[in-house]
Amino acid sequence: MVRYVADVAPFMALPLEPTPEDWVDAACLVGDGGFIAIAALQLGPEAPAGWTTVREFELVQMIEVDLRGVEDPGAVLLDRDDVPEVLELVRATEPGPFLERTIELGRYLGIRREGALVAMAGERMALDGWREISGVCTAPDHRGQGLAGRLVGAIAACIHARSERAFLHVLASNTGAIGLYERLGLRIRVRGTIRVMTPPPRAGAD
Repeated sequence: MVRYVADVAPFMALPLEPTPEDWVDAACLVGDGGFIAIAALQLGPEAPAGWTTVREFELVQMIEVDLRGVEDPGAVLLDRDDVPEVLELVRATEPGPFLERTIELGRYLGIRREGALVAMAGERMALDGWREISGVCTAPDHRGQGLAGRLVGAIAACIHARSERAFLHVLASNTGAIGLYERLGLRIRVRGTIRVMTPPPRAGAD
């Protein structure tokens, strides 16, 4: 199994049918006090013995069918110097897991108003020929201005320039965002569940 570095992203990949030994190895990889996000499809009806489910999310995966990539001159490139502001925006909007080093996964763009970061979107997971659009969020006081749509289009332009196609994940309950993405040219491909889990404490751990 493999996982992202802990301060980059919480996701872990396991064998399609993990054995008890796989879960022992996963616990060692996560470490005491750590957590992972994993597709519930790999877990069966019950979590492995000793593992604790912290949260569970119903998601939809959407893929582009007619998504137009449009560069946006008002979007600025975000880098590590912007991380404190990015994390503040994430706390205010909860777009999904975004950690200290998530910004290293791809290109992130933002829109500022009077110097303050009020909206952003970027790239996260990369698959063969595909790139995930992620971290799409807008500060509450600046919603309804089309900022999210502009940023999705700008990130799509970056993705298309590499001859890749875009996909994204969104909470199944977030019907407003799903409707926006459908209007932008994406469609729902599949639904699924993500569980955030912590491993059992190791014997002898303080």
